[in-house]
Amino acid sequence: MTEVRKPTTESKEKAIPELAQGKQFRIGELAAQFDLNPKTIRFYEEIGLLPVPPRTEAGYRLYNLADLERLSFITKAKAVGFSLEEIAEILKLRQIGQRPCYHMLEILDRKIAAVDQQITALQEFRKDLGSLREEAGELSGVGGLVCGIIEHHKVTGLPPEKLLRRVAKKSK
Repeated sequence: MTEVRKPTTESKEKAIPELAQGKQFRIGELAAQFDLNPKTIRFYEEIGLLPVPPRTEAGYRLYNLADLERLSFITKAKAVGFSLEEIAEILKLRQIGQRPCYHMLEILDRKIAAVDQQITALQEFRKDLGSLREEAGELSGVGGLVCGIIEHHKVTGLPPEKLLRRVAKKSK
């Protein structure tokens, strides 16, 4: 009787077979393992997230299990909101022998603070929209060049796009 593995929903990554230990993968095989475009893998090589792999005589890139595991880390880190720059910092720390998890925790704390600021900004914007809606009932008969409801509304804050951009800049 063969063992049935439960599929994981934690990432796009497919189960890494035990047989992959000594196997080498071409770029298409590696890309398929993570539902990525091969161009993405080449881009990761260009920016230093993945090492440049050896090539066959015909010029095909050959990746090994270490590359597969590194790409697994990259895709998981991206899935939880890390930027490529942040992932590169973490990988560089590991490469020079440091423990990157403490650095990663600092990044997570900054991201949580940024999300909290975005939530606050969105709640304020929600209040502004609620006020506008209440005013709209009172001003529905008021004329205007385009729409009196908007034209007579006193704007109290920044539009949501500008609020969120401002919060995003502060979190970096």
